[in-house]
Amino acid sequence: MKKKIDHGALVHHNGTITCLKFHGNRHLISGAEDGLICVWDAKKWECLKSMKAHRGHVTFLSIHPSGKLALSVGTDKTLRTWNLVEGRSAFIKNIKQNAHIVEWSPRGEKYVVVILNKIDVYQLDTASVSGTVTNEKRVSSVRFLSESLLAVAGDEEFVRFFDCDSLVCLSQFKAHENRVKDMFTFETPEHHIIVTASSDGFIKMWKLKEDKGVLPSLLCEVNTNARLTCVAVWLDRVTDTKESLLPAVEPPPVSKQEQSKRNKKESGCEVQEEERQLKPDMKKCGLTGDSNKPTKGSSLLSTKKRKTVEMLEKKKRKKKKI
Repeated sequence: MKKKIDHGALVHHNGTITCLKFHGNRHLISGAEDGLICVWDAKKWECLKSMKAHRGHVTFLSIHPSGKLALSVGTDKTLRTWNLVEGRSAFIKNIKQNAHIVEWSPRGEKYVVVILNKIDVYQLDTASVSGTVTNEKRVSSVRFLSESLLAVAGDEEFVRFFDCDSLVCLSQFKAHENRVKDMFTFETPEHHIIVTASSDGFIKMWKLKEDKGVLPSLLCEVNTNARLTCVAVWLDRVTDTKESLLPAVEPPPVSKQEQSKRNKKESGCEVQEEERQLKPDMKKCGLTGDSNKPTKGSSLLSTKKRKTVEMLEKKKRKKKKI
């Protein structure tokens, strides 16, 4: 995503891909109409494991926060638990209807299974239904905001918030002019954000209030002029600049005066460097002094001495001739 490079295609399934889930940056899990669930290495881009998951289509899957378990639902009317460590089926439950959504809670202590407009809440320790939430219309997307708070969107313009413990609708708000097809939630240091996509073509970002009774406020929106069916959000969590693949930031523009000053400094440094290279090492030449750089006074004295020495040598030569 950072370099905008196409890595290629992963060809293993024989049917349409129905669901994709990443776990961290290393593994990708896919489900398809061929009934297979595949585990991919997202670094080497190779299939690590292929499991025959359902007799029909795989309609949805969800990965436990620990990365050790996964849930899948299919058109064979079963809910299956997968041991991802060993790559095998751990548990099969007949649910008597075709479920189209399954989702783990943030801590993985519970999960929900969606069948049309009903949301069954399961407890992990008992693997049984602890309660059922009923939406007015068919559910299209569910997102856990906390371990007990669930956001629900359906074939309508409203988004509702349910308490998974009391099974009560806490609040609702009108998000779009048409049915909400998908949602995505994430947290920032300041706020809890929910992103909604609708058949009306709009993608909207909402800021949720700490008080559950206060309706969310709209942060921004964009009209894609398309009939949207799903939405995904890329969160850049890289903080180390060494690991970041972003291009180097260009330096800010410099004014002409600053540029001329810099050029003068750079040229002065170059001249000094050349002088240092041209000057012989005074210590090697047997010259001593407090400083390697002679002062103006010392240079004048040395010229006077040289002249007097030359005069004395000339006088000596004349005396020898006489």
